[in-house]
Amino acid sequence: MAREDMNPIIERILINIEKVMTGKRNVAELSLVALLAEGHVLLEDVPGVGKTMMVRALAKSVNANFRRIQFTPDLLPSDVTGISIYNPKEMEFQFRPGPLMGNIILADEINRTSPKTQSALLEGMEEASVTIDGVTHRLQKPFFVMATQNPIEYEGTYPLPEAQLDRFLLKMKMGYPDMEEEIEVLNRAQKVPPIEDLSPVIDLEELRALQKDIKNVFVDDTIKRYIVDIVNRTRGYGGVYLGASPRGSIALMKAAQAYAYMYDRDYVLPDDIQYLAPFVLSHRIILKSEAKFEGITAEEIVNRVVARVPVPVQRLVK
Repeated sequence: MAREDMNPIIERILINIEKVMTGKRNVAELSLVALLAEGHVLLEDVPGVGKTMMVRALAKSVNANFRRIQFTPDLLPSDVTGISIYNPKEMEFQFRPGPLMGNIILADEINRTSPKTQSALLEGMEEASVTIDGVTHRLQKPFFVMATQNPIEYEGTYPLPEAQLDRFLLKMKMGYPDMEEEIEVLNRAQKVPPIEDLSPVIDLEELRALQKDIKNVFVDDTIKRYIVDIVNRTRGYGGVYLGASPRGSIALMKAAQAYAYMYDRDYVLPDDIQYLAPFVLSHRIILKSEAKFEGITAEEIVNRVVARVPVPVQRLVK
């Protein structure tokens, strides 16, 4: 898609992020897709490629309350959600919120901690609330988690449970910059870090309005059938132990609505589905051991499935 087709508000946010990030526009776009669709993002990559900077730039651009959780092996669930502490003066328990009580949450190196602590994020990501000592605390809106994880081949990592992976709308990688981009990174590092001078482009009220508008983006029945056909075929594909769930179908539709809105359209195209499918579905697929042994990846399988599903050619009528 060309930049000139971009929604002007979205383009302003992306330009703002590019003041900090060099050569990562596609990652910034996909991060915005998840934020606007009220989903969450899992960034998997090696340390030092700018994952944390991306989240901070996004939070500053939309004037959001930013919180960072550094996941470590000894982190407890209460360190994430908060805890009730007895106040002897008031003679009652008082809730002290944890870092999860923010708008944009960076869950850094999420697979460095135990599955018990990882699961502390589940209710918040799915229900936008946390329950502590039988009391449910609503989270602020917008609520957006961008989790980073090191490749599972690294020492000291715990694989994320399938139930938690399914809560992420998108999973993507940042990758290393090319030579020219890395030189620009060095040039910027010589001066005051750009993130310190980054100003908001919109406020939270405007962001909430965008999230509401996206739900009105039209999805034709032929597009819905196209989505379901793709997801269904992941379930019976050779080498796949467990395919994408109906939550994957919903996630793909919501992501496509946000992507169409970003490009100033009020309807979803098959091209949107084809582009987003690997980011939305790959982490929802569990491969058989023989497929892993042969070096087949979930991304490859999703791309093969998309290539085999007939593209809707019926004219979209709203």
